[in-house]
Amino acid sequence: MTHVTEHPLVQGGRSAALAAACVRGGVAAGLGLGALAVLVIAAWISSPFPDGGPHDVLHTVAGLWLLAHGVDLLRTDTLSDVPAPLGVVPLLLAALPVWLVHRAARDTLDPGAGGRNRPRPSPSGAIGAVAGGYLLVTAAVVLYSESGPLPADLVTAGLWPPAVVTGAAAAGVWTALGRPFPGPRWAVLPRAAGLGLVTLLAGGAAAATVPLVLRADRAQGLFLGLAGEWSGRAAVLLLVLALLPNAAVWGAAYGLGPGFALGTGALATPLGLAGDPAVPPFPLLAAVPAEGRGTWLHWSAAAVPLVAAVLLGHRVGRSARTWSVRDTVLTALGAAGACAAAFTALAGAAGGPLGSGRLSAFGPVWWQAGAAAALWTVCAGVPTALGVRAWGRRSPRPKHVPAPVPTAPDPTETETETGEGAATGGKLSRMPSLKWVRLLDRGRTRNRFRLRGRRSGAAPGTPEPGTDPYDGDPYDDLYGDPFGDTGYEPYDFLPAAWEPTAKPKPEPKAKPEPQSEQDSEAPGGA
Repeated sequence: MTHVTEHPLVQGGRSAALAAACVRGGVAAGLGLGALAVLVIAAWISSPFPDGGPHDVLHTVAGLWLLAHGVDLLRTDTLSDVPAPLGVVPLLLAALPVWLVHRAARDTLDPGAGGRNRPRPSPSGAIGAVAGGYLLVTAAVVLYSESGPLPADLVTAGLWPPAVVTGAAAAGVWTALGRPFPGPRWAVLPRAAGLGLVTLLAGGAAAATVPLVLRADRAQGLFLGLAGEWSGRAAVLLLVLALLPNAAVWGAAYGLGPGFALGTGALATPLGLAGDPAVPPFPLLAAVPAEGRGTWLHWSAAAVPLVAAVLLGHRVGRSARTWSVRDTVLTALGAAGACAAAFTALAGAAGGPLGSGRLSAFGPVWWQAGAAAALWTVCAGVPTALGVRAWGRRSPRPKHVPAPVPTAPDPTETETETGEGAATGGKLSRMPSLKWVRLLDRGRTRNRFRLRGRRSGAAPGTPEPGTDPYDGDPYDDLYGDPFGDTGYEPYDFLPAAWEPTAKPKPEPKAKPEPQSEQDSEAPGGA
């Protein structure tokens, strides 16, 4: 019975894992809707003069949730009774559904608590199941919004939500698999592109914050003029926070050169503001430059894309020290293209129509901003990558060490071989070590053997007088003597080949002395 209950068919196989992944996607969509509904309903309840009833509030929640996915909305309650499009995506609001889908796809391939082996779908199956469950809820929300004041545009509803959800699910599966890369170049490419994109957005945020701080009085007046009660001001503050990433993208597009549109007839660039801008009364728009030619403060925004491109190229060049020039250039081009593509998508979401007529074009133009980002990163990033690579491949030069200068001995100082701690002339003299003393004695013994051989006569092959047959002996270098004597070799005690080996003469035996007759007669022989 225990064996049957542990069978995978009872616990759930691959089909059950796909169904669970689909449910995870639907739950992620529900969590995003619920979080947004809490904020909108709280603002509606706290308002002293609420407009509409709960039905209108839920339609507003559905419209804002679809707008966070890139879906254009149509405002039907206009003064001219002509539907006005709304296509500016609050990027901070869009971060919530992207993170929820990413986490749902990542948890689908999680092995579970304690590492137990539960059934899991394949990576492609997990992406399709999670995205499918999320898009089912999205389709239901699109149908529900058609009967409200903010219906969704069906063209953008069929284009952008599938792309956003599928991309977030793919990123979650890739994270669950350990972020694998097919090679070292592919590992460097997204990191360099991400570094360039983050630097570009950070510089854009700085470019938008500096003029906003300088015009803080004007921004405060616009903020207080939009709502008089605290609930309305809280709603405006939440909208400002949701649009802060949009301001960073606008500032980055301003530094890149194309700038951003303030209506169909106005364009703001570092060179100046051209045309008649149609600026709505909103606190963040207080940072829009004034009309006229740009100053050095506006031109300094061009340093933002330059720094981003240099950091991108430096990241590629630091990893390309062992690569060829062709691989380095291709990797830098790929990183520049990925950074430009990501910024193009952000520029397209951060800008769009805010109404009809002159407000039909508001914010950065996506294709112009993307082309400028690609131009900056390629022109400055590729040479930087090659320069950093060449700098990393250089061979370090050997350090010049000056030759030691010999010092003349001091004639006043005399050293004698005395006992340890003795002094001569008021200065301590160091006793030579026992090893050098032994070698000195052995060298002297060696010289005595050589002198004996020369005095005894030279055999054939005897070296010329004044020459040393032991010159060049490696043993002399190994056992050098600091006292100026030659080295010692144990074989010096043996006779050399040219030394005569005279046989020792036998000592003559003593002959017995003849005894006299008187001595031979014993005294007692008589």
